[in-house]
Amino acid sequence: MTLINHDSHRLERRLVLSLALTGLILVAEVAGGLLTGSLALLSDAAHILLDILALAMSYAALRLASRPPDDRHTYGFHRLQVLAALANGTTLVLVAFGIFREAWVRFHRPAPVLAGPMLAVAVIGLAVNLAVALVLREHDHHDLNVRSAFLHVLGDALSSVGVIAAGLVILLTGWTLADPIVSVLIGLIILAGSGRVLRESLHILVEGVPEGATASQVGAVMGQAPGVSEVHDLHIWTVSPGYAALSAHVVLADQSLAQAQRVQTELKKVLAEQFGIEHTTIQFECANCGQGTLTCANGS
Repeated sequence: MTLINHDSHRLERRLVLSLALTGLILVAEVAGGLLTGSLALLSDAAHILLDILALAMSYAALRLASRPPDDRHTYGFHRLQVLAALANGTTLVLVAFGIFREAWVRFHRPAPVLAGPMLAVAVIGLAVNLAVALVLREHDHHDLNVRSAFLHVLGDALSSVGVIAAGLVILLTGWTLADPIVSVLIGLIILAGSGRVLRESLHILVEGVPEGATASQVGAVMGQAPGVSEVHDLHIWTVSPGYAALSAHVVLADQSLAQAQRVQTELKKVLAEQFGIEHTTIQFECANCGQGTLTCANGS
């Protein structure tokens, strides 16, 4: 189920607010990282820069996805949200490895860190990141695009916690290696979040079946509908998160056109209720046409 127009506009406003808040903390963390010499703070700032790009891409994709279908794009532009999520996941991976590389250098050549200012900036960053996460939290389950942006921000909030921990260790013990160690942990957090986004994005882009279902399960349920003898040439794919489509050939027992219409109504109902598939194209046949490899016969 896609977002209704009212919710879409509301989410757009929240994304703009999140962009403004995140931009402010980026300026603060870059300045603070350069002033204190903290790699952890600069790593956090790099992640925040990606947050801004992620939020901007999510906003642009959301606006474009709201455009109606046309003669050349009959499903509309929903896939742009998936592409934005894929781009966000990819940039997260690149930033994580950049952090690992810089941390490796710091392990071999420790640098002085001003723990006090580092702590102050990190605390401000954490407060703003939590505020942005709360702004987006209500919508993160609606689609992968928003979830990818939310993961950027949530990962950055966790990163700020790590920077605060490193600052406390340095302030109390003077052990500057805490800075690159926390940077590595930040990189691992970023990498974990990007992996989930990339897996789901690629699954959708290769026409994967919606999560929580398989073609065999769907075909078996369709085959149990009254009046259905067999289901074959079944295809199920995800256009975008929450928007699944299905096409199938359904062999019917000998019956009237009115009865066939009732079968179609029942199939659409069960597909929507059990699997969340509302966009369906069903071709009725009197016998198997020989297309497709998956066949589900009525066992009754």
